[in-house]
Amino acid sequence: MKKRHIVQTTFLSVMLAIIGVWIVRIVRGELPFVDQWTRALVDTFPDTFIYTFFRGITNLGSEPFMYPLTVIIAALLIILYRDWLPGVLFGLGIYATHLLNKLMKYLVARERPTIMVEANAIGESFPSGHAMIPIVCYGLIAYFLAKKIKSSTVVLFVQIFFALLVFSIGISRYVINVHYLTDIVAGFVFGYLCLLGLIYLYELIQRIRTRSQD
Repeated sequence: MKKRHIVQTTFLSVMLAIIGVWIVRIVRGELPFVDQWTRALVDTFPDTFIYTFFRGITNLGSEPFMYPLTVIIAALLIILYRDWLPGVLFGLGIYATHLLNKLMKYLVARERPTIMVEANAIGESFPSGHAMIPIVCYGLIAYFLAKKIKSSTVVLFVQIFFALLVFSIGISRYVINVHYLTDIVAGFVFGYLCLLGLIYLYELIQRIRTRSQD
């Protein structure tokens, strides 16, 4: 576990350093090399099955879908756990992540490669909200479900399913050309940090509650 923690911390530190370089270039009005190298590929997707598939997947991370989903899942978690904490932390955690994403977009102020109102692709581009917010939403769903499932095989299946879903939603924004690839990678990293922070907060509160009952 300690080795895993070191690897995770090292990876996140390296990614944050790389993202920092990207932000500097973006603020200067320059295109990061990753985006330069991957722009040509985007032009090959329109009018293909890949584009159609990801155009549908992207809706699973859009605000009209996420808002009611958050309310429903929060209520279900309260019922499942018979406790207000999982549901409240889930709802407020997603809302806080949404506000943080908006703040970061405002500060970096990067224009999108294209605007698509029907895909909820308006406003600033960096980091991608469709990468940052779903990783918190679906990541917390997977976390809370895993705590109630006894089978390690089923837990692994649940984790893989939601990981693939989150990746698909995030990368869909690149495929339909409403985000640069660096927007999406940064969204994943910042979203993952938010997810870890919320899980830590939940477990901390649980430990405090347990000690207070002893």
